[in-house]
Amino acid sequence: MPSRPNRRLPALATLALLLPLAALPGTALAHEGALDDLRIAHPFALPTPPGAPNGAAYLDITVNGERPARLIGVESPASDRVEIHTLRLDGETMTMRPVEALEIAPGETLTMRPGGGPHLMLLELKAPLVAGESVPLTLEFAERGRMAVEAWVQDAMTGSEAADGHHH
Repeated sequence: MPSRPNRRLPALATLALLLPLAALPGTALAHEGALDDLRIAHPFALPTPPGAPNGAAYLDITVNGERPARLIGVESPASDRVEIHTLRLDGETMTMRPVEALEIAPGETLTMRPGGGPHLMLLELKAPLVAGESVPLTLEFAERGRMAVEAWVQDAMTGSEAADGHHH
């Protein structure tokens, strides 16, 4: 009599792989983190073609406290430097400019998304940003210190939709 494949084995193997994730802190599963009274949600970066010198990363910063937050710097081992940029309309031309800091008011969320507004420029990439991988970023806030996050590399639509799903 031929043996039947055991259909429970793949399910058990999957469960065995996922069970250790249940022991991780909630922030690891939710793809967000906190520093003092700040909440950083869904950092993501866009894939770059081979040889592209620069890339872009996005995230949400929420201030849950009573004092504003100032993002004053970002570092990443994936690039020689990271600049905080904004997009502005000058007449009929959209221009990208570096800024020294971004301020987030108490009770507000700064939402970074592709296509406009503030973002993080990873300049002089050391390797292409590849979908499915992650990029370490260290955010520096005035009067709050530094915080490490992982930005998942994903296309603009996936990254934006996933980030928008994190708003509570």
